[in-house]
Parts: sequence; structure tokens; C-alpha cells
Amino acid sequence: MSGNIQLLSDTLAGARAEGRAALIAYLPAGFPTVDGGIEAIKAAFDGGADVVEVGLPHSDPVLDGPVIQTADDIALRGGVKIADVMRTVRETYEATGKPVLVMTYWNPIDRYGVERFTAELAEAGGAGCILPDLPVQESALWREHAEKHALATVFVVAPSSKDARLAEITAAGSGFVYAASLMGVTGTRESVGAQAQDLVERTRAAGAGTDLPVCVGLGVSNAAQAAEVAGFADGVIVGSAFVKRMLDAPDDKAGVDGVRALAGELAKGVRRQV
Repeated sequence: MSGNIQLLSDTLAGARAEGRAALIAYLPAGFPTVDGGIEAIKAAFDGGADVVEVGLPHSDPVLDGPVIQTADDIALRGGVKIADVMRTVRETYEATGKPVLVMTYWNPIDRYGVERFTAELAEAGGAGCILPDLPVQESALWREHAEKHALATVFVVAPSSKDARLAEITAAGSGFVYAASLMGVTGTRESVGAQAQDLVERTRAAGAGTDLPVCVGLGVSNAAQAAEVAGFADGVIVGSAFVKRMLDAPDDKAGVDGVRALAGELAKGVRRQV
């Protein structure tokens, strides 16, 4: 079975055709349990997310702030495995027909085996991977297998990224580019800031001719911020705010309901004129 990179591309293009940014939600697999995580991701889609990133919990998540680290720790203590991540992708894709990505650090894939990981992700209906710590110059093996299985390779760029680096990443990447709005780890912020808009503009200029969408993450937590980012980006990525709704909820059902409600608020935000 081939992966769903085309579904991802069509979804982002569809949002653009509607004159809005796409809403991309992030939730880790296995949090609070494998079944509970699947229900939460379905709820994000129900609420209005266009795409969901499924986090592969990692013991040393260098990009992630305390909220996502807490969720990862809960998932890891619950015994989550890569097989559970694949099951999460499969069941959410089959239930919704919408694009599901995996966000993971490189070490788990390297240990699992690139061919095995890409084949299983494609078979599960996955659309691709976001790889925040895989240097583009060391990505040839991954990209070969991802392309073979019709999976997107999403690289992360930051405000510190030089223009030459941005050109290299936009040439090698597929699906979209993940633009980290600021230096630092994930988490909610009072303001997303002007850095993000500058980074989007520089990334688009570097990738002129590729038409690769640029989606912004790190710091977006409410409808007003989503509307602000939607004014200049192709997609708005929200993670910590969803995870926090789950962590703060008195029980799993309330957490799932909170995820659905937040997705609804953010979906209105990305559709608002700014």
C-alpha cells in the first residue's frame, strides 16, 4: 500500500483554495492511553483540524517543552511502542479519511529500521513524517524510502536558518515545511511574533518554484493567534495547547471533549480575516 502524501498535498491545496490556512493539530500516541489517544485525535478532526501529527513519544524530546514532555512520559510509562503509533495512525486515518503524519526524532526510526518504518507507516495509511532533528544533508536514505512509499518528508526550519539552508531544505522536503516560529522548545506563548512572518517569507523565497506550503508551529494556543498566523502562513500547527487540555481535564472523556472544543475554536481562527 502506498502512503498518503497526495492526500496531504490535496488537503493543504484545498484550504488554500478556500482562502484560508490549514489547521494542523499535534497529539502524542499513547496519551493518556493508546485507545484514549486515538479518541483524542479523532476529536481533533471532528472539531475542525485538517491534518493531525501523531507524536512518537521519546525519552529525550529536545524540541518539546514541559507540557509535551509530560504527555510523552505518561505514554512511555504506559508502555507505548512503535506498533501502537502505527495503530494510532491506521485507526484515525480509517475513521476519518484525513491526512495523518508522524512526528518523531530520528533515533527511534534508525533503531527500528528505515525500510521497516516507512513500509509500515505507508501500510497504515500515513501521509509522512516530520523529522525535527534529521539534518537534510544526512537524509538521503530516509528520503529514498519515503519517496518509494509515497510519504512526505517534512523538515523543520527556524528563525536562525540561513537562506542557503532554507533553499536546501525546500529542495529536499515534501508535503510542507514546518517553520518553528521562534527559537526554543514547544509551548504556548503570549505572542507568536514577527519572527514567524519573516521566516515564512524567507522560506517561500528560498523555495520559489517548489510551491511547498509553509506551516507555522510553536506558540499558537488560541483562535486569535491562529488568525494572526493564518494571515501569512499556509498552515497553523498547534500542539501544546491540545495536550494541555488533556492534562488539565478531570477525566479522559472531558479531555477528549476539550480537544474537540479547542479544534473548533482554532478552526474558526484560521478562517477569520485578519
